[in-house]
Amino acid sequence: MFGMTNDTSTNALELLRHDHQEVDGLFKQYEQMKESADDSEKEALVTRICDALTVHAQIEETIFYPAARRALPQEPGQDLLNEAAVEHQTLKDIIGRLEAAPTSDPLFDAGVKVLSEYTKHHVREEETELFPKVKSSDMDLLAIGQQLAERKQQLEGEMTKSSRNGSQGRKGSRSQQTAEGSQRWRDQRGSGNEQRSRNTH
Repeated sequence: MFGMTNDTSTNALELLRHDHQEVDGLFKQYEQMKESADDSEKEALVTRICDALTVHAQIEETIFYPAARRALPQEPGQDLLNEAAVEHQTLKDIIGRLEAAPTSDPLFDAGVKVLSEYTKHHVREEETELFPKVKSSDMDLLAIGQQLAERKQQLEGEMTKSSRNGSQGRKGSRSQQTAEGSQRWRDQRGSGNEQRSRNTH
């Protein structure tokens, strides 16, 4: 499905970049077919996009961001991670609105475009600002990459299982993952603030 899940030696940053490239390709595919595709084709592709972004956000929030917080204890790194977490929440809000809207909605294509542009903005900041700091840190990128790949494979399996039960089951599964990620964001933010407080004393 989405990304690199079978390479046992995957570097964490390479895996996340590959995910970014994959979802960018899906957005381009939607842009090319939106005028000629029927509603079911558009819905299927947007579901793939939303599923991919949800899984990607989940593995970042539960594995990569916590590891990055430990590896980047100083304020610049913590600030970047806080911003990334807030941007994830905005992406989830847009995804939620897209999932609730029918493809016949006159604003549906615009919603996909907004999601695409916001995702590009988030990816650009992550790859140009956060990733270089992480690469220069003492994070074990191979170990974290393996954790990311394993968790992603598990989440994709849950998505596939839910899809067999229909769209309601799929959305229910994604909603549960989104709630888990949101709670982890709040926990991380509190941990980051606590870390900075200790560093100032």
